[in-house]
Amino acid sequence: MPKGDFLGAFEEIVLLALIHLRDNAYGMTIRREIEDRSGRAVSIGAVYSTLDRLESKGLVSSTYSDGSEARRGRAKRYFELEPEGAKSLNRSSEILANMWRGLEPGSDLSKS
Repeated sequence: MPKGDFLGAFEEIVLLALIHLRDNAYGMTIRREIEDRSGRAVSIGAVYSTLDRLESKGLVSSTYSDGSEARRGRAKRYFELEPEGAKSLNRSSEILANMWRGLEPGSDLSKS
């Protein structure tokens, strides 16, 4: 697998958030999902730059909703996992599982 085919850790987290959120995956809900599940503060800029990168790789797609009165006419940009994104996420999971094989999670890994 060429170097550019590997997902970064945050890319994986964003893709997993899309799966959890399904039809409600837009910037703020993605950010909230990541923060709730990871306990880590995430900037909305980091979320959007990662989503843009994943979209340019063909791993996610986006569509815009109609603007609403509550949002003063501004549209929401919704994101969806593409089949190639699911394949990349599965490959990444397999790689990590192979790397962990033979190691005891939770043990003192510095002495392995």
